[in-house]
Amino acid sequence: MTALIDPFQRKIEYLRVSVTDKCNYRCSYCMPEQGAHPEGNHTEYLSYDEITRIVKVFSELGVWKIRLTGGEPLIRKNLHQLAQQISVLPNVKDIALSTNAERLADQAQALKDAGVTRTNISLDTLDPIKFERITRGGNLAKVLAGIDAAFAVGMTPVKVNMVVMKDTNFEDIPAMLDYAIAKGINLRFIETMPIGGAGISVMGEHVSAEQILAKVKAHVGADLLPMLDKQEAGPARVYRISGSKAKIGVISAVSQHFCETCNRVRLTARGELALCLGQEDMIDLRTPLRAGISDDQLKAIIVDAIARKPERHHFNENRHNIQFRQMVSLGG
Repeated sequence: MTALIDPFQRKIEYLRVSVTDKCNYRCSYCMPEQGAHPEGNHTEYLSYDEITRIVKVFSELGVWKIRLTGGEPLIRKNLHQLAQQISVLPNVKDIALSTNAERLADQAQALKDAGVTRTNISLDTLDPIKFERITRGGNLAKVLAGIDAAFAVGMTPVKVNMVVMKDTNFEDIPAMLDYAIAKGINLRFIETMPIGGAGISVMGEHVSAEQILAKVKAHVGADLLPMLDKQEAGPARVYRISGSKAKIGVISAVSQHFCETCNRVRLTARGELALCLGQEDMIDLRTPLRAGISDDQLKAIIVDAIARKPERHHFNENRHNIQFRQMVSLGG
């Protein structure tokens, strides 16, 4: 099997697949209030068969880890069917889901049966008023029910992602910690990132990883023990809270980037291959796919693209090339 090795000797084994750039939420750091397509023109998405074919080719190049994401992936109909198609590919070993969980309670069992083994859920506060304000209309009770459903069907580990903002939810960290410890959730704190107009607009509320960790330590009153399982951690620095089984992680894309271990690329819902969150380079896979290219030709395009993967993002030095990109379209 040919392996995908980028110019900096990083082995690409992980593909994030966005199935839609639509979302039923309008989180302030992710999407403009009017939505990603205020003019009403929605993108032409890849079909499930087209996505499966692209994933198959990636899997033959050594990619074994797939994440279904969006936008909000659960608003696309019959997502479990795509999961089922991907799960039978011989080289795919892991299928995960990123979701806001509002619709997860009704779909968790079908997704688990189709091969989705675990889930990451966005949850920035347990305060229903703040939650509605951050998401611009989200329903906290449905999200909490979705988390419970993920546990009930065994879609574990359940990871909860909290984007920390200084004047919005920084003071909610203790309550989120207590909830995560009680539930057995892996809680991950994420720094705001200057991607798109929405992301740039909240950078004034940026909280560094070190400030977050100080807040955590002050609340738990215990040491944070670093964990070295990078397969589980991904881009997060992960810690176990001394005296418990609870794990917390911090994703510090701005204050302490993790680019040297990046093993992933992203496929957008419209069939573009994004090589880096913080760089504008995108490779169109949809057009040649629909023009009838062979799998070998598609592999050649992908191999050539990985050969151009940049070394790192430059969130602190240069934002002009990502100000017109929407996080909701990139799949996080």
